[in-house]
Amino acid sequence: NHAAVAVTQGITNILSQDELRGVLAHELSHVKNNDILIGSVAAAVAMGITFLARMLMWGAMFGGGRDNEGGNPLGLLAMAAGLLQMALSRSREFEADQSGADIMGNGESLARALEKLELSAKRVPMNVNPAQATMYIVNPLSGRPVNFARLFSTHPSTQERIERLRAWRP
Repeated sequence: NHAAVAVTQGITNILSQDELRGVLAHELSHVKNNDILIGSVAAAVAMGITFLARMLMWGAMFGGGRDNEGGNPLGLLAMAAGLLQMALSRSREFEADQSGADIMGNGESLARALEKLELSAKRVPMNVNPAQATMYIVNPLSGRPVNFARLFSTHPSTQERIERLRAWRP
């Protein structure tokens, strides 16, 4: 089993070597904690529920189902599954921060890196497909004029992450 973590030229221009080590420790923690597997399973479950909800909706439309009597309970379940998937993603970010701080022996390296990356994302927003935002250490969409509610975010707030990292103790 091999894992790869890529860094952009931009991040190497922004961060010191110590800060970059903190980011890499965070990213390698995602690998160590099986976050890709956990996220994939959560996405598959949410997609399955959404598929069932759509099938029921189309079945009701073309199969002579009831006329708006109570709606589609699976539709509500599909929405809940999506929200839970996003909440899981946020909790995995906190866990990777903690594990990264454990690897580094401090939370300050990653905290400083997050501050710099958040400022950079706000100044120069990246042209990123929202579906790929989870692939970045900070939300690359944070600099866009319209931000969605925290409930729909795949990343916890950078400020909360920084506060937790600065409170880190071995």
